[in-house]
Amino acid sequence: MIVELPHIGRSTAPRRISAVMIRHGYATIRTPHRFFDFGIWPVVDTIFYSSIAKYAQGAGASASTRATLLVAAGIVMWHVVYQSQLAVSTGFFEEVNARQLPSLLATPLRPVEWLAGAALQGLVKVAIGVSAVSLTAAVLYHFNVTTTGVAMLPVMALLLLTGWALALLVIGVVMFLGSGTEMLTFGLLFVLLPLSGAFYSTSALPAACRPISAVLPTTYTFRAARAVAGGDPSPWSQIGIAAVGTGALIVAVVAFAVVALHTFQRRGFISRYL
Repeated sequence: MIVELPHIGRSTAPRRISAVMIRHGYATIRTPHRFFDFGIWPVVDTIFYSSIAKYAQGAGASASTRATLLVAAGIVMWHVVYQSQLAVSTGFFEEVNARQLPSLLATPLRPVEWLAGAALQGLVKVAIGVSAVSLTAAVLYHFNVTTTGVAMLPVMALLLLTGWALALLVIGVVMFLGSGTEMLTFGLLFVLLPLSGAFYSTSALPAACRPISAVLPTTYTFRAARAVAGGDPSPWSQIGIAAVGTGALIVAVVAFAVVALHTFQRRGFISRYL
């Protein structure tokens, strides 16, 4: 049987097209996190790549080798944050997508136990990811992270804790606002990437961004990582500031996650995942 599609006339087609546009416009306005892709992401890209270019330009020809070394070190350290955050947050979304979240909440499993299991399992992914990045940096750019000795261990530990804290923040936001905010899993990390100066000194950032950078604990962690990778003495002052900031971040995020979980259960938000 042949079904004839209705004719789309010139007078009616624009109305239907505009209806679709209005529908998606309302959806965007009512869910502000949708602005991230087209409103915030281009700004982040501009700051990130422009700052790298400015940093490379300021290094000069004589310091180009050192600049390449520090960028490679930044990439290795960045993947500690990236992999640790991704392992925990995507573990939560796997439970959501498999519709296992209601079942988990009905079992004796406590949230802290699930979080500990996901974080420890994520350590395996962190080890694999960082090993792959370190091997690539050693072969292609002659940066060997093992030559930095034990001085890099506190830096990596702080970055690992930061990644777990950011994952907990994302999970709390998703419990409040729904699964549409999953984009924060990647988006939040890549907002911090340029502002923290992972690959360059924060002096290369625009002046308007430097006050934001100054309050981020990751800024001081990456500053310490660059100093250690460049062969300088361990910057314990920077590591200390980063440790205090990371501790404050963890306390704030845990408090937020507890409130989010209680709100999630009390208001029946779990019905979103049934």
